[in-house]
Amino acid sequence: MKIALLPGDGIGPEIVREAARVLDALRRDGLPIETEAAPIGGAGHDAAGHPLPESTLKLAQDSDAILFGAVGDWKYDTLERRLRPEQAILGLR
Repeated sequence: MKIALLPGDGIGPEIVREAARVLDALRRDGLPIETEAAPIGGAGHDAAGHPLPESTLKLAQDSDAILFGAVGDWKYDTLERRLRPEQAILGLR
């Protein structure tokens, strides 16, 4: 099973990091779990200029499940609507 780890912003990275520890424990117990992380939201905008970079969307589409943290931060409030972190959620839908 391939799981996309999309930490995002705010408390998201902390939550996804702890959840990934659980997935690692399950993997050690023999479950066939593969994980891969990618930026989304404000982190996606910082990394690639868009809240849902193409590489992140591709990873999500190619995965069996997505572990999504959170998106948004006050520092992105001045971005035009199409580039705001919350737009990543709509793109994943």
